[in-house]
Amino acid sequence: MNTIAEKNNRVYVMGEIVSEATFSHEVYGEGFYEFFVRVMRLSGQADVLPVTISERLIEGHDLKVGSSICAVGQFRSYNKLENGKSRLMLTVFVREVVENPPFKNPNSIVLSGYICKPPVYRTTPFNREIADLLVAVNRAYNKSDYIPCIAWGRNARFVKNLSVGDKIALSGRIQSREYQKKISEYEAKTMTAYEVSISKLAAFDSGEEFDIDTEFDLYASPVSLESTYD
Repeated sequence: MNTIAEKNNRVYVMGEIVSEATFSHEVYGEGFYEFFVRVMRLSGQADVLPVTISERLIEGHDLKVGSSICAVGQFRSYNKLENGKSRLMLTVFVREVVENPPFKNPNSIVLSGYICKPPVYRTTPFNREIADLLVAVNRAYNKSDYIPCIAWGRNARFVKNLSVGDKIALSGRIQSREYQKKISEYEAKTMTAYEVSISKLAAFDSGEEFDIDTEFDLYASPVSLESTYD
């Protein structure tokens, strides 16, 4: 099996399964299940990531709560209707479960795609530079995944000058982040956002040959993404 069928969207995660697998959907008679995986950071904190896997890949693997999983796949998006509104959902779509950790970094992603919304640049009260961007990554059968990403420091300064339609390549890790969504004047709900924290990036013309394997060492030794990239 070709674990990296689409070079423009590659993910590797290794962590502990922290929820039971629940049925998600069926495609051409094949069932798909969802669960959550806790992936540790160098800081000692953890990202808890949603994972989708087919019943075919579940067979022969002990994927119960508390067990470990090493998986190669893609970071995908889909729209879910909630309370009459469409909400962008994100998941690690598993292409293959591997028995032994083949890479040093337990949370790695590489993407190449197009800027599809104007980047939002801002600074924190501590003068930390941040830029949010949404990257459209092409998939087979004329589909696309829309991946929220966040850049820091000099990367944020670079991103703020990009325009809708610019092609970009990046690598980093998938992170989970809790936030409060205001429901009413007196009520707020804790939600979880998922995004790619960028460690390296480059922009390039659509007609230019770009060897993403050369530009980015996807499965390099882990680096701390807690610091500001200045």
